[in-house]
Amino acid sequence: MLYSQTKTRPSRSLPFSKLHLPLNQIDRSPKAEMRSPSPLYKMLCMKRNLYGFTFLLGLLALLLTITTFSKYRSLNPFFTIDTFTDQSSLKKHGVSAETTEFKNTIDLIIQRLKEEMREVNEIRYTEFLAEILGLVESMQPLNPINNVVVHNEFFMVEEINKYVKAKPNRLKKQNFMGANATFTSIGHVCFAMKADLEEYMDYDVGDFCRDDWKLAQKLMVHGCDPLPRRRCFSRSPKLYRKPFSINESMWRLPDDHNVRWSGYRCKNFSCLARNVTGKGFFKCKECFNLTHHELPRWVELNYPDLGSNLTSDVLIEEVMKIKPGEIRIGLDFSVGTGTFAARMREFNVTIISATINFGAPFSEMIALRGLLPLYLTINQRLPFFDNTLDIIHTTRFLDGWIDLVFLDFVLYDWDRVLRPGGLLWIDSFFCAEKDLEDYVDAFKMLRYKKHRWIVVPKTDKDGQEVFFSAVLEKPPRPF
Repeated sequence: MLYSQTKTRPSRSLPFSKLHLPLNQIDRSPKAEMRSPSPLYKMLCMKRNLYGFTFLLGLLALLLTITTFSKYRSLNPFFTIDTFTDQSSLKKHGVSAETTEFKNTIDLIIQRLKEEMREVNEIRYTEFLAEILGLVESMQPLNPINNVVVHNEFFMVEEINKYVKAKPNRLKKQNFMGANATFTSIGHVCFAMKADLEEYMDYDVGDFCRDDWKLAQKLMVHGCDPLPRRRCFSRSPKLYRKPFSINESMWRLPDDHNVRWSGYRCKNFSCLARNVTGKGFFKCKECFNLTHHELPRWVELNYPDLGSNLTSDVLIEEVMKIKPGEIRIGLDFSVGTGTFAARMREFNVTIISATINFGAPFSEMIALRGLLPLYLTINQRLPFFDNTLDIIHTTRFLDGWIDLVFLDFVLYDWDRVLRPGGLLWIDSFFCAEKDLEDYVDAFKMLRYKKHRWIVVPKTDKDGQEVFFSAVLEKPPRPF
């Protein structure tokens, strides 16, 4: 007993040659324990410690990289997250496979570190592992498994879920656009219009789609925009005929066979062109009358009150003189049949006509005239890059019904796509006289240069409503 207190305690390590002997054959006498380890055993121990230390350094570098990355970038892109469902959906549907994999990986790292700590005898390595283990365990709150809502089969129709799911690139690397996958999008209101969207997407792949354009337009107008693509063939008119040549199509009613008339009150263009009521729409009700109503527009002034020379009209020729030779391409955001684009074409200006089918085939009419329609609602951001258009024209669309905050969003978006020196042509905007100041302030907010600024009373409303027209120029903004 006295000897054990004064001498250094012998090592319990066994020689390498006896590591694999049965326990009953191992010599545990004091003399055997006092023997020094063989050189081969020392070499193996050194290699083991070196490999372990290298592994731990690599693991530490990986963890530090993840921790540093998480400070500047959210971990959410690594998971399939649905921001439109609530927490009850998480309990109902469970969590995604990616989130579960993240948790399992962290748990596995912690388990391996604990096992390594039990096997390593050196105190300095044990302390090192304990520090690494603390860093790993501190990452567990970053696991979004408990505080994110995971989208998992929210819709009952399989085609919708297939469409909205991210599609990884087949080459397992970034594509030429810099993305690792294709992320398709739908409007956020689509989740609130679940039943209508499921009806729209319920079809047989490769078969013909239903004739449900009205359902699609209903979804778009109410905010489910953009709509998901479909894998079915759109229906065409039964007896489509060759369209008229560009020389005669501009001012001639198209062939009735070239339109699907389902969903319209009128079943031909002659009905739409007649001056009758009950045609199924009220905006631009005379737009299909190409000879009497449309032909003089923007080339002749219209005076609603014959006893007065007041008019909100501005002629195209006047506008073109503001920027001679500079107006080449533009957008017409109006309710109409493309007459503005047809007239601008005579001045060698290409105009895209944005509209939807308000009770009549406006889009088909524009296309059959040989012009370019853009089927677009006012809810959506314009699909043009910044500072690219020379002119934006609007008439019979932005009126006194529009919310002022929403009008701000629209005007700022139009300002985005207009180039410096481009023109914004507000054509016959009408509203209640008491609201005129509020709307005029919205247009003044742009700080555009005024080339035309006209306010006249609307004669059919006994002075209760007014027309407002303006031609404004976007200023250069170098900063």
